[in-house]
Amino acid sequence: MATYNISKSFNWNGQVTDKVAQVCRMFGLMADRLAERAVKHECQLDINDGNIVYITGPSGAGKSVLLKELEKSVPAPDRVNLAQIKLPRDKTLVDCIDGDLITSLRTLSIAGLSDCFCILNQPANLSDGQKYRFRLAMALAAKKKFIFADEFCSNLDRTTAAVISYNIHKFARRTGTTFILASSHDDILLDLSPDVIVVKELSGPTQVIYKNLKLKTYAEPGVKRQAKYLACRFTAG
Repeated sequence: MATYNISKSFNWNGQVTDKVAQVCRMFGLMADRLAERAVKHECQLDINDGNIVYITGPSGAGKSVLLKELEKSVPAPDRVNLAQIKLPRDKTLVDCIDGDLITSLRTLSIAGLSDCFCILNQPANLSDGQKYRFRLAMALAAKKKFIFADEFCSNLDRTTAAVISYNIHKFARRTGTTFILASSHDDILLDLSPDVIVVKELSGPTQVIYKNLKLKTYAEPGVKRQAKYLACRFTAG
């Protein structure tokens, strides 16, 4: 087990223009408070090999910030991020995956790519959803210890997202690959069955929930109820 301490702050360094001053007056703010108030993103995570860590919360809460800071804590040779995978124009999907034919087809299938015309297409010609799934397949084929994916399955139909989530769960258990995923969707929790849920709200401390339902930190009652709701969802059944 490894422990990761994540901390990132953003200070306000803008200029107090006439419009800024007017907005401050509208909301009863002193301009000095803007400079004093820093946006902080903090959490501590205990992660085992083969764990699935799922960072969730509303848009703008800082999920991507936590994911990126956690990625920096992992040595570059041990990780791959879907967003950094390029789309070849001179190869078909099946030729982009290393290994024999069966291995390539199996890897593409895990990522939800099994249509004949799709796997014989070039990655650059795919739809946005197919491009995401291709990048996921490439990440699986890279055989890295950690796979990072922001907006995990966010742009896919929810049935496809559920199938891929279940496939990722099985892949992590079989290979010991650790997944760090972020998304605002909670409808895939039962299929993904993450080992750790990180709940990032727009305000208040970050919640870290492990499969034993223990809350690592505590926040306001409303946030705590949301965290418990998510905990029940990903442990149900």
